[in-house]
Amino acid sequence: MAKVEVYSSGHCPYCVMAKQLLERKGVAYTEIRIDLDPAKRQEMMAKSRQRTVPQIFINNEAIGGYTDLVAINNSQRLDSLLAQP
Repeated sequence: MAKVEVYSSGHCPYCVMAKQLLERKGVAYTEIRIDLDPAKRQEMMAKSRQRTVPQIFINNEAIGGYTDLVAINNSQRLDSLLAQP
């Protein structure tokens, strides 16, 4: 199973929806709360070149935010990304 990381904050509805989508698919993920650790925000921005949350990574590849995750899921590519070790 792929390594999935979700950079999020506690007050973000898109973060909640992204995590729910992953949970519905049975995906284990690591949540990194940038609102609790400012250094993690800097880490996220360096990795993704984005300032907004959520930022989702699958096997260290930047997927983007919630709408990007939904688009990849709707195009039937998410399952193959998640199946990669």
